[in-house]
Amino acid sequence: MSHRKWWEDAIIYQIYPRSFNDSNGDGIGDINGIIEKLDYIESLGVNTVWVNPMILSNQQDNGYDVINYTKVDPIFGTEEDGERLIKEIKGRGIKIIFDFPLNHTSVEHPWFQEALKGTDNSYRDYYIWTGAEDDRPYPNNWTAAFGGSAWTKELNGDQYFLHLFMQSMAELNWEHPPLRKEMADVLNYWIERGIDGFRLDAFIYLDIDMDFPEHPEAKGAGQDLNEHGDRIKDYLNEMNDAISRHEKEIFFVGEATSADAELTQWYTDPENNMVDKIITMQYFPENKDKTIEDVPESNQHLPLDLKKFKKVQKEFQEKEGPRGGPILFWSNHDMPRSLHKYGSIDTSHRDNAAKMMATLLYLQKGIPIIYNGEEIGMKNAAFDDPGNIADSGIMDFYQKAEQAGWNHKRIMSHINLTARDVSRGIMQWDDSEKVGFTDGVPWMLYNREGTYNVRDQEQDEDSILNFYRELISLKKTELFQKGSYDMKETKDTLYVYGRTLNAQKALVCCNFSEEMETIEIGEGWQQNQIVLQNDGSQLKDDRLQLSPYGAVVLLHN
Repeated sequence: MSHRKWWEDAIIYQIYPRSFNDSNGDGIGDINGIIEKLDYIESLGVNTVWVNPMILSNQQDNGYDVINYTKVDPIFGTEEDGERLIKEIKGRGIKIIFDFPLNHTSVEHPWFQEALKGTDNSYRDYYIWTGAEDDRPYPNNWTAAFGGSAWTKELNGDQYFLHLFMQSMAELNWEHPPLRKEMADVLNYWIERGIDGFRLDAFIYLDIDMDFPEHPEAKGAGQDLNEHGDRIKDYLNEMNDAISRHEKEIFFVGEATSADAELTQWYTDPENNMVDKIITMQYFPENKDKTIEDVPESNQHLPLDLKKFKKVQKEFQEKEGPRGGPILFWSNHDMPRSLHKYGSIDTSHRDNAAKMMATLLYLQKGIPIIYNGEEIGMKNAAFDDPGNIADSGIMDFYQKAEQAGWNHKRIMSHINLTARDVSRGIMQWDDSEKVGFTDGVPWMLYNREGTYNVRDQEQDEDSILNFYRELISLKKTELFQKGSYDMKETKDTLYVYGRTLNAQKALVCCNFSEEMETIEIGEGWQQNQIVLQNDGSQLKDDRLQLSPYGAVVLLHN
């Protein structure tokens, strides 16, 4: 029998520190705020915590523009606070994963400041530089993810540095061996302090094409021509070798937004020695037939294509199933909350939809990642001014939609279902004026909305929160950790699959619509075999009637 890695049984809770809990009243969530809520996190039943960046940053991109990889940012606390957080989490038998932004640093990082001193500086090759022809304003036509050219000229020279994301974040040059050693040292530093794993942020862009070819489109994204390069394998092999001296198993989960099931399989193949799991945005195919041609597609809200969604999920289960299954997630800090975007926040269906979506995804084979607030059915933060969203593409969308005749309300309804920042709203702990998050002025928007908070849902045995606890308990069983997976053929709005382990079998039935649906599930299933359900579903003979957004789990021993 092959050795089972600890993360194959992981159930991960993602914490966005700025928005989680503020302990000192400055309006920004912090380390001590997380520590204050560890009893709550433990009560969920999760066994792993992923914390978004808390290292020293210029905060232009909320921690991903790094100034120092081994220092805690003072807005979150002290070095001692960081050490205490790790100790407190691990003292509860919970693993901890840190974010590792290894693709770029802030232009305020000491390495980059040294690199600016001249072409002969020893840190110059930590970054990517090139010149431009006399008649051109930039080296090529690559654009950055957050708008504008992907190149910026140094003030006291003739060269340009590359930044695929935003101007304040310079791409690191992974061709350069001293840089790779520095990054390995960072990993070893945190491993020695108790960290169990790392999310490798934007690692798919480590292999830059140093010929800097033109993009076939006039203003094409530089990321398009620099993702999934062959040398990534060499770089990650070297990184794995650099941490191999540690006795404990270190979990690498890579962020690969554009990776399909086949590419995910390549990255996670143990023979390739790169990463253990992949987080990809390819789980959520949208219905492009609903695209409106007059405005940019970038921030148009499009419905989930349920037919393609099921196909994609099946592909990932087939490819990743033999390795314990894929990462399973509905939302994170880089995308809108899926309950709001794809489910329902209509009060008559919201609770059912939240419970159904969790059941559908997390009981599949794989590793759940639950984004903080999801367990209480939080919705997106609602912006009214597009200028308050840290993404220049938002203003471009707004202006073009306005030119196409859309009014402000219609434009913002689309932006509030597609923009990255809308998922970063304040965690709702209670129904007080500032939802129990702070005594100060919250740094971010928040929703104060009745029972959609932790305090009220703790007291309601039928709440979304308590349903999540039951679901997590079920997920921890051997059947749902190790059992085989079999998706059933159904109409697009129904999602049905079986899990089997030896003599045990389960049937998971979900209705992704606002209508009642009936499924013929075959003989042998009884009402008393229902171990989890949300609301309003009935089993009679071999026919299961599912309520709108209904979910039922049947178990046969």
